[in-house]
Amino acid sequence: MTTECKDCKGTGSIILSEKECPDCKGAGKPRSISLDRITEKDLGKLLGGEMKCPTCKGTGKARVTEPCKTCEGRGKIVTCAMCGIEVTGKGDLCEICAKKQFVHVLSSECDTRELEVGKTYEGKVQGHANFGVFVDLNPQMRGLIHSSNLSFTPEIGDKIFVEVKNIAPNGNIELLIRTPKDYQVIQVEKQLPRRKTIELSKYLGKLIHLSGEVIQIKQTGGPTIFSISDEDGAVQCAAFEKAGERAYPEIKAETIVKVIGEPSMRNGALQVEIRSLKQLTGADAAHIKEIIESAIDMRAQPHDIQFLVKSDVLEKMRPKMKNAAKIILKAAYKSRPIIIRHHADADGITSAIAIERALLPIIRELGGSEADRHFFRRSPSKAPFYEIEDVTKDITFALEDQERFSQKLPLVVLMDNGATEEDMPAMKQAAIYGLDIMVIDHHHPDGTIDSMVLEHVNPAYAGGDYGITTGMIGTEIARMINPDVTEEIKHLPAVSAMGDRSSAPEADSYKALVADKYKIDELKQMALAIDYEAFWQRFNDGRGMMNDILNIGSNGRHKQIVKLLNEQANAAIAEQLEASMPNVKTQKLPNGTIMNVIDVENFAHKFTFPPPGKTSGEIHDRLCNQNIGQPLVTIGYGPDFAVLRSKGVKMNIPQMVRELHSEIKGAGVSGGGHLVVGSIKFVEGMRKEVLEKLAEKIGAAGVG
Repeated sequence: MTTECKDCKGTGSIILSEKECPDCKGAGKPRSISLDRITEKDLGKLLGGEMKCPTCKGTGKARVTEPCKTCEGRGKIVTCAMCGIEVTGKGDLCEICAKKQFVHVLSSECDTRELEVGKTYEGKVQGHANFGVFVDLNPQMRGLIHSSNLSFTPEIGDKIFVEVKNIAPNGNIELLIRTPKDYQVIQVEKQLPRRKTIELSKYLGKLIHLSGEVIQIKQTGGPTIFSISDEDGAVQCAAFEKAGERAYPEIKAETIVKVIGEPSMRNGALQVEIRSLKQLTGADAAHIKEIIESAIDMRAQPHDIQFLVKSDVLEKMRPKMKNAAKIILKAAYKSRPIIIRHHADADGITSAIAIERALLPIIRELGGSEADRHFFRRSPSKAPFYEIEDVTKDITFALEDQERFSQKLPLVVLMDNGATEEDMPAMKQAAIYGLDIMVIDHHHPDGTIDSMVLEHVNPAYAGGDYGITTGMIGTEIARMINPDVTEEIKHLPAVSAMGDRSSAPEADSYKALVADKYKIDELKQMALAIDYEAFWQRFNDGRGMMNDILNIGSNGRHKQIVKLLNEQANAAIAEQLEASMPNVKTQKLPNGTIMNVIDVENFAHKFTFPPPGKTSGEIHDRLCNQNIGQPLVTIGYGPDFAVLRSKGVKMNIPQMVRELHSEIKGAGVSGGGHLVVGSIKFVEGMRKEVLEKLAEKIGAAGVG
């Protein structure tokens, strides 16, 4: 092996000193020129002022050098191809190895083109005949030792050394038995140019060389399937040992390998039938990995898009949004599983579906039509934060996939959750198991989780607030990932704005953007249908039904399902309010705020739609319509929780939660959300103290 000499940096010379060039006196240009000897090319350089001094090559300095002693002036260090020690003379073998006899071991993909008459090879006795002994040189080639050349008869299965005496035009190989005493083994591999996954379809039935990273290993009832990824994509490679038996058990996921095999079409998909598979190490592996990483880094550059609406806040968020898009794209191109974990409401679902629609075509293009089943999952979270229950499922599924398919651990993208201290316990668990996390959210951040995540995209970091919904942010990031999906997802920000009751200028702009296709009532109905369906879907992503509700894809069910779900949701809300409204208690606080409280544990239907948070929101909306222009707060509480909705009151719920936690000892107060919309949890025995202190803080807040 040859490496560059570090002492002379490959020049073969060591610089002892530098001085001014005696010919050009440091100018770097010739002092005199003989016009009768100058070439036409040099004349052009002269006229252009580019002529350099021939002595110093334009540097203006003359160097005093001596040959490098480390590499003996060669500029490179040569190590013996056999034993690895440094070679001081010529050639690529040390003196000891050069004297040894060579025995060649053929890899399984070699054929007669790799055989040379006169060389010695290792073989295995395959069978006997009256006229000689058959010897396998590898699984593809068999030769014969004629009986006239045998002094003894080796046993079947014996390893022997043979010299190639002759290769007949018909491919028959004539062998002679040899017994070298002092020999050196040389591994012989078939030398084929490296092909990339994107070009394998041009070489169907031909032997090819593919180098890349193992991203998945799946054992079937027959062959072992290795998914190999390079800089352009991934391909499945099949190796058969015995039915249901793991082939090449030494090969693990995330290793760089060299495959020799034949591409073919199986069930409409490209597959490589493996002849040989070996792990690359050292410089060879590093070279392939560098090629892949460099290519993926270029391919993962997000598209430069113009946002669908004008927004100073979104423009300030652009760098973080582009970085988020790049992180997601790199994960996809590296065939790393992606989990989108989102809040189970209209905002969270629209934001996640936007990313989903952008990613799925890319994942399928890279890994085949079923790749998204292995490399993508969208999972709703009932709470507006990353719960322990959520991370436990994500870790469990990730470890199972790693065990069964040798997959990489996933990238978790938290959407419409993940911004506060409540998310920290789950994130710490994820970090221990190697799950990377990224947050795309619009809940008011407290800064605690930022060191735990790859990126945190949040309008609060760009001077905005929760009025910029996650659905808006997710849709624009999706367009950075794959702008081709713009037409089918551009209404999702408007749906999210209706679901989260956003009054930001951007909300009006997104609604106006799709006004020719969707009326305000239709957007509102889609948002309610999503909330209603999400309640019953629970922990399932409901991909098909959610797409129907959002009118994504070509089908005629959209209007029918939205109409039906709205009828059912509104009926359930009306029934809930009929039971709850008479039990709302109202009082006026010192700052003029009308505070309404409802015990949703005892005066609302449980385990049905609408849940406590939605119930509190519907009560709040009705009371706001009855008290137009008045500052108003609605609290729906249960044994150990309280849900807050407000209008016209300048609260900071995350700050209030922190204050309650420190002021009321033994209450275990936690929670958060937006500044004026959120939830609080506490221990059941301290409910009275927490609610009284909470009312006191609301009464001291500013209004208007």
